[in-house]
Amino acid sequence: MNLRQTLKIAWEGLTLNKVRSFLTTLGVIIGVAAVIVMLAVSAGAEAEVADQINALGANLIMVMPAMQRGMPGAGSSQPPSLTYDDLRIIEGNVTGVNGTSAEQNTTQDVKAGGVTLTDIPIVGTTPGFTSVREYQLAEGRFITDEDNDHVNKVAVLGYDIAQELFGDPANGGLDPIGQSVKIGSTRVTVVGVMASKGVVGNTDYDGRVYVPITLVFKRFTSGRFRRDDLRVVYVSAESKKVMDSVMAQLSDLIMGILDTTPESPGFQLMTQDSIIDMRTSTTETFRNLLAWVAAISLVVGGIGIMNIMLVSVTERTREIGLRQALGARPRDVLGQFLLEAVVLSLLGGLLGVIIGVGGSYLFNEFGSMRTEVVWASVPLAFGAAAAVGIFFGYYPATKAAQLDPIVALRHE
Repeated sequence: MNLRQTLKIAWEGLTLNKVRSFLTTLGVIIGVAAVIVMLAVSAGAEAEVADQINALGANLIMVMPAMQRGMPGAGSSQPPSLTYDDLRIIEGNVTGVNGTSAEQNTTQDVKAGGVTLTDIPIVGTTPGFTSVREYQLAEGRFITDEDNDHVNKVAVLGYDIAQELFGDPANGGLDPIGQSVKIGSTRVTVVGVMASKGVVGNTDYDGRVYVPITLVFKRFTSGRFRRDDLRVVYVSAESKKVMDSVMAQLSDLIMGILDTTPESPGFQLMTQDSIIDMRTSTTETFRNLLAWVAAISLVVGGIGIMNIMLVSVTERTREIGLRQALGARPRDVLGQFLLEAVVLSLLGGLLGVIIGVGGSYLFNEFGSMRTEVVWASVPLAFGAAAAVGIFFGYYPATKAAQLDPIVALRHE
C-alpha cells in the first residue's frame, strides 16, 4: 500500500468523527497559538524598551555617579559628582561629539492668566539639549549659555503646555512668545515653544517646561545634594564608530576632574546599548517562562491526541482485523494510525499559527501591550506540532499494528 492510499484511509478515519477530531486538535491549536502570542508579547516588550532608550537621542553616552555601597554613617561622605562648571570642561576637551547636555528636574505648578496647571515637570537644562535629544523648536529660541550664566528667568514651553496656557493662535489664542508665566513662585518670560513630539516611553515631552539649569539650581533645588550637582550628563557621539574613543576620553577627563582612580572612579558611563542589554536580560527570563508555559500547552495537546488515538484503536479493532485479513501488513496499519495523529497535529498547528499571528496583531492594535510577531516562531511552533503528533501518535499506532487479526475479527 503506497503513501497516497494510506493517507486517504487515514483522512477517512478522521472525517468519520469530525467533532471529536476537532476537539482533539484543540490542545495543539492552543499550544501553537500560545507559543506565537507569548513570544510576540516578549518581543514587543523588548522593542518598547529599545524605543524608550533610543528616544533619548542618537549615540548617547550617559555619565552618572557610581552607586555607593554600605550604609550611611558618621564617617560616610557624599560621592564625587560633576557640577555645572565641569560640563563646560567636558564640552571643550572631548572630540568626536555632537553636543553635551545636563538636566535637573523638578515639579511645580505653572500659571498664566487665569489658567493653572498643577504638578508640571520642569526641566532645567543647557543649550545642547535640542541637539542631544534630537528635539526641534516650533517657534522662538531655546535656552542659551547667556541664560544659564546670568540665571535668566526665561522658559521654553512644551507644545501641549503652550496650548493649554494660551490656546491656539490660529483660533484666537495668544502668541506664547513674550508672555509671562509663573512657575511656582518664580515669574519667567516665555522665549520659545517646542515642536510636538508626543509621548515617548513614559515621558510626555509636550507636557514639560524647559528653563535654564542654573535657574533650577537657584530657585527649585534643596536637600542634601549640593545645588549645582549634576545627576546625569548626556554626551552625544558623532557616530557609533567613535563611541569607544569618546568614552575613553570621558573616562580620563572625568577622573582628572573628580581626582579619582580607575579602581574607584566615582562615576559610570552607560550607553543606550548597555541599558538595552540590561533590560533585555530581564525580559529574557520572562520570555523563557512564557515559552515553557506554551510548551506545556503543546504537551497537553499531544496527550489528548494519544488518548483519542487509543480510543480510536479500540473502537476500530474489527476494521483493523479485516484490513489485515485482506492483506494489510502491520507497517500499513502503523502508517495509517501514525498519519492520522500527524494530520491531526498538523491541522491543529496550522490553525494555531493563524490564530497566533492574527491574535498578536489584534492584541497590538486593541490591547494595552505592544506585540511584535517573531516570524521564526511560526516554523518552530508548526514543527513542534508535527513532532508532538509523531511522538504521541506512535504508541497507539504501534498498538494497532500489533493486533492479532483473528482476535481483532472476533472483537465486538
